[in-house]
Amino acid sequence: MFSLEIHCEAGRRDLLIADLWEQGSAGIVELDDRAVRAFFEDTADRDALLALYPEASVRTEEQRDWVASARDLLQPMTVGSRFFLVPEWRDDPTPPGCFRITINPGMAFGTGVHETTQLCLEALEEFVRPGMTVLDVGAGSGILSRAARLLGARAFSCDIDAVAVAIAAEGFVGSVDAVRSGIADVTVANISPEAIVQLAPELLRSLRPSGILLVSGFEGHEVDAVQSALPPAREVRRKGNWALAVVTANA
Repeated sequence: MFSLEIHCEAGRRDLLIADLWEQGSAGIVELDDRAVRAFFEDTADRDALLALYPEASVRTEEQRDWVASARDLLQPMTVGSRFFLVPEWRDDPTPPGCFRITINPGMAFGTGVHETTQLCLEALEEFVRPGMTVLDVGAGSGILSRAARLLGARAFSCDIDAVAVAIAAEGFVGSVDAVRSGIADVTVANISPEAIVQLAPELLRSLRPSGILLVSGFEGHEVDAVQSALPPAREVRRKGNWALAVVTANA
């Protein structure tokens, strides 16, 4: 058994995890927001893996059940007051009044563990009402779209990563510029700060008058850069080092 310690850009960790599962990892541990350790059996092609991840550091590991160890780190959690996130191998009962969302650590970005996903789920719970239309830009695993539907909304999603769309089994490959103007009551984008700034006009265009834009995927020190491309936020929420801005269309 050997492991690779791999570092990535902020906000890309879950996509890296999804790719590592595709490469046959026997277990993955999230070291922090920008690093993971992935475990592989000795039969795995070490040279091929290092070609894919040239900056990775390699370590020989003791023999143990790394799958079980990695799974033990991901526990059921309640996000907000109504979402109960449960790993697919757990059968914990859903608390009364909660919506159950099954998650898989091999999914694209959006297992619910990351602070930005939690911020988005909490904001959706507050702003989404039955019958609304919700657009999820950069959907990753599709967890935010699923949450919006559980809240009674009509939700659709897009992502430029074809692998993420395939994993989520919903949405379309593309970005918000392909969406009709004024289609959404709530648009949520949990993406990089650079992407938010670049797509700001399109994100706002997607909203109906007085619609709500929820943007996250950036750290606290990046709030000003994100805000510079958008109308003044009615609120900025924080969780750990991460932030979410709530923006009203036509504000």
